[in-house]
Amino acid sequence: MKNLNSDFEQRVVIRPKDYTWLDSPMPGVQRMMLDRIGEESGHATTIVKFQANSEFHAHEHIGGEEFFVLEGVFSDEFHDYHKGTYVRNPIGTKHQPKIGPEGATILVKLCQFSVDDTTLKSIDTSKELWHPGSIDGLQVMPLHQFEGENVALVKWSPNTKFVPHKHFGGEEIFVLEGTFYDEHGAYPQGTWIRSPHMSKHHPFTKSDGAIILVKTGHLK
Repeated sequence: MKNLNSDFEQRVVIRPKDYTWLDSPMPGVQRMMLDRIGEESGHATTIVKFQANSEFHAHEHIGGEEFFVLEGVFSDEFHDYHKGTYVRNPIGTKHQPKIGPEGATILVKLCQFSVDDTTLKSIDTSKELWHPGSIDGLQVMPLHQFEGENVALVKWSPNTKFVPHKHFGGEEIFVLEGTFYDEHGAYPQGTWIRSPHMSKHHPFTKSDGAIILVKTGHLK
Protein backbone atom coordinates (compact mmCIF):
# COMPACT_ATOMS: atom_id res chain seq x y z
CA MET A 1 0.00 0.00 0.00
CA LYS A 2 1.85 3.07 -1.25
CA ASN A 3 -0.65 5.79 -0.40
CA LEU A 4 -3.26 5.95 2.36
CA ASN A 5 -5.03 9.10 3.57
CA SER A 6 -2.38 11.03 1.68
CA ASP A 7 -4.52 14.11 0.94
CA PHE A 8 -3.73 16.36 3.90
CA GLU A 9 -6.50 18.76 2.97
CA GLN A 10 -9.04 16.09 4.00
CA ARG A 11 -10.22 15.39 7.55
CA VAL A 12 -9.69 11.77 8.61
CA VAL A 13 -11.15 9.93 11.61
CA ILE A 14 -10.18 6.33 12.45
CA ARG A 15 -11.81 4.71 15.49
CA PRO A 16 -10.83 1.35 17.03
CA LYS A 17 -13.77 -0.31 15.28
CA ASP A 18 -12.09 0.65 11.99
CA TYR A 19 -8.75 -1.01 12.80
CA THR A 20 -7.39 -3.59 10.37
CA TRP A 21 -4.15 -5.16 11.58
CA LEU A 22 -1.66 -6.16 8.88
CA ASP A 23 1.46 -8.27 9.31
CA SER A 24 4.71 -6.33 8.94
CA PRO A 25 7.79 -7.74 7.18
CA MET A 26 9.01 -8.91 10.62
CA PRO A 27 7.46 -11.89 12.46
CA GLY A 28 5.42 -10.98 15.53
CA VAL A 29 4.91 -7.35 14.47
CA GLN A 30 1.56 -6.07 13.20
CA ARG A 31 0.55 -2.62 12.00
CA MET A 32 -2.58 -0.52 11.73
CA MET A 33 -1.73 2.11 9.13
CA LEU A 34 -3.29 5.54 9.59
CA ASP A 35 -1.62 7.48 6.78
CA ARG A 36 1.16 6.73 4.36
CA ILE A 37 2.94 8.22 1.37
CA GLY A 38 5.36 6.10 -0.62
CA GLU A 39 7.10 2.82 0.02
CA GLU A 40 8.11 1.03 3.24
CA SER A 41 10.60 3.75 4.18
CA GLY A 42 8.34 6.72 3.37
CA HIS A 43 6.11 9.08 5.36
CA ALA A 44 3.84 7.04 7.65
CA THR A 45 1.68 7.31 10.74
CA THR A 46 1.01 3.87 12.21
CA ILE A 47 -0.05 1.97 15.31
CA VAL A 48 2.44 -0.88 15.69
CA LYS A 49 1.81 -3.92 17.89
CA PHE A 50 4.80 -6.03 18.97
CA GLN A 51 4.19 -9.48 20.40
CA ALA A 52 6.13 -10.55 23.49
CA ASN A 53 9.81 -11.25 22.78
CA SER A 54 9.59 -10.01 19.19
CA GLU A 55 12.16 -7.78 17.53
CA PHE A 56 12.61 -5.54 14.52
CA HIS A 57 15.69 -5.29 12.35
CA ALA A 58 18.30 -2.62 13.04
CA HIS A 59 17.49 0.47 10.99
CA GLU A 60 18.37 4.11 10.44
CA HIS A 61 15.76 6.85 10.72
CA ILE A 62 16.23 8.48 7.34
CA GLY A 63 13.42 10.97 7.97
CA GLY A 64 13.23 10.81 11.76
CA GLU A 65 11.03 8.79 14.09
CA GLU A 66 8.54 9.99 16.70
CA PHE A 67 6.60 7.56 18.88
CA PHE A 68 4.41 7.27 21.98
CA VAL A 69 4.16 4.00 23.91
CA LEU A 70 0.49 3.09 24.23
CA GLU A 71 0.86 -0.27 25.99
CA GLY A 72 3.61 -2.47 27.41
CA VAL A 73 7.34 -1.72 27.21
CA PHE A 74 9.15 -0.85 23.98
CA SER A 75 12.90 -1.52 24.17
CA ASP A 76 16.03 -1.08 22.11
CA GLU A 77 19.75 -1.27 22.83
CA PHE A 78 19.61 2.11 24.59
CA HIS A 79 16.53 2.15 26.86
CA ASP A 80 13.32 0.54 28.01
CA TYR A 81 10.41 2.87 27.17
CA HIS A 82 7.40 2.18 29.38
CA LYS A 83 3.76 2.97 28.67
CA GLY A 84 3.30 6.74 28.43
CA THR A 85 6.82 7.48 27.12
CA TYR A 86 7.22 9.99 24.28
CA VAL A 87 10.33 9.57 22.09
CA ARG A 88 11.93 11.54 19.25
CA ASN A 89 14.77 10.01 17.22
CA PRO A 90 16.03 12.63 14.74
CA ILE A 91 17.18 12.04 11.17
CA GLY A 92 20.26 9.81 11.05
CA THR A 93 19.76 8.04 14.39
CA LYS A 94 19.77 4.23 14.49
CA HIS A 95 18.47 1.48 16.75
CA GLN A 96 17.25 -2.12 16.92
CA PRO A 97 13.94 -2.66 18.75
CA LYS A 98 13.86 -5.78 20.96
CA ILE A 99 10.65 -6.30 22.89
CA GLY A 100 10.45 -8.12 26.22
CA PRO A 101 7.82 -10.41 27.76
CA GLU A 102 5.17 -7.67 28.13
CA GLY A 103 4.97 -6.89 24.42
CA ALA A 104 4.36 -3.31 23.30
CA THR A 105 2.04 -1.13 21.23
CA ILE A 106 3.23 2.25 19.94
CA LEU A 107 1.87 5.12 17.87
CA VAL A 108 4.72 6.02 15.51
CA LYS A 109 5.32 8.72 12.90
CA LEU A 110 8.12 8.21 10.37
CA CYS A 111 9.85 10.51 7.87
CA GLN A 112 8.18 13.68 9.13
CA PHE A 113 11.11 15.59 10.70
CA SER A 114 12.63 18.86 9.57
CA VAL A 115 16.34 18.42 8.87
CA ASP A 116 16.96 21.19 11.40
CA ASP A 117 14.99 19.47 14.18
CA THR A 118 17.81 17.50 15.80
CA THR A 119 16.68 17.17 19.43
CA LEU A 120 16.75 13.61 20.77
CA LYS A 121 14.00 13.15 23.37
CA SER A 122 12.67 10.51 25.74
CA ILE A 123 10.00 11.78 28.15
CA ASP A 124 8.27 9.50 30.67
CA THR A 125 5.00 11.40 30.91
CA SER A 126 4.03 9.54 34.10
CA LYS A 127 6.76 11.52 35.88
CA GLU A 128 6.16 14.96 34.35
CA LEU A 129 4.08 17.79 35.79
CA TRP A 130 0.80 18.99 34.33
CA HIS A 131 0.38 22.74 33.78
CA PRO A 132 -2.87 24.72 33.91
CA GLY A 133 -4.57 25.01 30.53
CA SER A 134 -6.09 28.09 28.99
CA ILE A 135 -9.49 27.38 30.59
CA ASP A 136 -10.68 25.68 33.76
CA GLY A 137 -10.87 21.92 33.32
CA LEU A 138 -7.82 21.64 31.05
CA GLN A 139 -4.27 20.64 31.97
CA VAL A 140 -1.38 20.56 29.49
CA MET A 141 1.96 18.74 29.37
CA PRO A 142 4.21 20.19 26.63
CA LEU A 143 6.36 17.55 24.91
CA HIS A 144 7.99 19.23 21.90
CA GLN A 145 8.10 22.48 19.98
CA PHE A 146 9.98 23.28 16.79
CA GLU A 147 9.17 26.19 14.50
CA GLY A 148 5.38 25.98 14.08
CA GLU A 149 5.01 22.40 15.30
CA ASN A 150 3.79 21.71 18.85
CA VAL A 151 3.24 18.38 20.60
CA ALA A 152 1.53 18.02 23.99
CA LEU A 153 -0.68 15.90 26.18
CA VAL A 154 -3.95 17.57 27.17
CA LYS A 155 -6.02 16.32 30.09
CA TRP A 156 -9.71 17.19 29.96
CA SER A 157 -11.76 17.06 33.14
CA PRO A 158 -15.29 15.67 32.81
CA ASN A 159 -17.86 18.04 31.28
CA THR A 160 -15.34 20.56 29.97
CA LYS A 161 -16.08 22.68 26.89
CA PHE A 162 -13.39 24.53 24.94
CA VAL A 163 -13.99 27.55 22.71
CA PRO A 164 -14.60 27.05 18.98
CA HIS A 165 -11.27 27.47 17.20
CA LYS A 166 -9.40 27.00 13.92
CA HIS A 167 -6.35 24.79 13.44
CA PHE A 168 -3.65 26.91 11.82
CA GLY A 169 -1.27 24.36 10.35
CA GLY A 170 -3.66 21.50 11.06
CA GLU A 171 -4.09 19.22 14.04
CA GLU A 172 -3.65 15.53 14.86
CA ILE A 173 -5.22 13.95 17.93
CA PHE A 174 -4.90 10.47 19.40
CA VAL A 175 -7.32 9.73 22.24
CA LEU A 176 -5.39 8.00 25.04
CA GLU A 177 -8.11 7.82 27.69
CA GLY A 178 -11.81 8.58 27.97
CA THR A 179 -13.92 10.00 25.16
CA PHE A 180 -13.29 13.22 23.22
CA TYR A 181 -16.18 15.01 21.50
CA ASP A 182 -16.90 17.84 19.09
CA GLU A 183 -19.87 18.84 16.98
CA HIS A 184 -18.89 16.21 14.41
CA GLY A 185 -19.00 13.16 16.67
CA ALA A 186 -17.65 11.10 19.57
CA TYR A 187 -14.11 9.76 19.66
CA PRO A 188 -13.40 6.94 22.14
CA GLN A 189 -10.02 5.80 23.40
CA GLY A 190 -7.83 4.72 20.48
CA THR A 191 -9.32 7.16 17.95
CA TRP A 192 -7.00 9.06 15.59
CA ILE A 193 -8.18 12.37 14.09
CA ARG A 194 -6.33 14.41 11.48
CA SER A 195 -7.80 17.85 10.75
CA PRO A 196 -6.39 20.01 7.91
CA HIS A 197 -4.99 23.52 7.93
CA MET A 198 -7.65 26.11 8.93
CA SER A 199 -10.26 23.49 9.81
CA LYS A 200 -12.34 24.30 12.89
CA HIS A 201 -14.33 22.59 15.61
CA HIS A 202 -15.86 23.03 19.08
CA PRO A 203 -14.46 20.27 21.35
CA PHE A 204 -15.81 19.10 24.70
CA THR A 205 -15.95 16.15 27.08
CA LYS A 206 -18.75 14.43 28.97
CA SER A 207 -18.75 12.42 32.20
CA ASP A 208 -15.60 10.35 31.54
CA GLY A 209 -13.25 13.22 30.57
CA ALA A 210 -10.32 12.51 28.24
CA ILE A 211 -6.56 12.57 27.81
CA ILE A 212 -5.38 13.27 24.26
CA LEU A 213 -2.03 13.43 22.50
CA VAL A 214 -2.09 16.50 20.26
CA LYS A 215 0.20 17.72 17.46
CA THR A 216 -0.51 21.04 15.77
CA GLY A 217 1.01 23.32 13.16
CA HIS A 218 2.62 20.66 10.95
CA LEU A 219 0.05 20.23 8.16
CA LYS A 220 0.29 23.55 6.32
